[in-house]
Amino acid sequence: MKFFADTADTDAIRELAATGLVDGVTTNPSLIHKSGRDIMEVTKEICGIVDGPVSAEVVATEHEAMMREAEVLRKIADNIAIKVPLTVDGLKTCKALTSDGTMVNVTLCFTANQALLAAKAGASFISPFVGRHDDIGYDGMNLISDIRIIYDNYDFQTEILVASVRHPIHILEAAKMGADVSTMPPDVILKLFNHPLTEKGLAAFLADWEKTGQSIG
Repeated sequence: MKFFADTADTDAIRELAATGLVDGVTTNPSLIHKSGRDIMEVTKEICGIVDGPVSAEVVATEHEAMMREAEVLRKIADNIAIKVPLTVDGLKTCKALTSDGTMVNVTLCFTANQALLAAKAGASFISPFVGRHDDIGYDGMNLISDIRIIYDNYDFQTEILVASVRHPIHILEAAKMGADVSTMPPDVILKLFNHPLTEKGLAAFLADWEKTGQSIG
């Protein structure tokens, strides 16, 4: 499974990139707003940090305007993936862009039927929002399972990019289901390291090493 960082915080992206864990980055208007920076400036910086896809989202709602914004965004770097909403105009834009060789991330997916439409439109990535499903009392991971079955049935090449990830269990379940990508905030990625037995074992090793009185190097 690929890991994407869901943030526009370039310091956090650099820190995670140094671990080798980050395969790409997703941004959206809310994350750009949170960064307090110009969208073109911060997106270009992110593209210079990671080699993989960096999703930059259009904010227009009509096809022609989406295409104009996409033309601006995809000039930022070769690894830009244009993010469009799962609407009729969004899928028109998806089809036009992917036909021209541009990566497209179709976002705000909440049903397997929507994911089927995105795959038929040639989406590079589909972003089902599992956490938002959980928020209203549904099991968001069932959506991932349904999409995986449908995509495998027809050999669609669209990658399932699990979004709205809230905790490590989402990642574990998505990986077991065969999702291609999980995008998550940096703090969720860091939680994957955590286990009390790892911390306890390391503390014991270090305590025993100190008793030897030795040093390395």
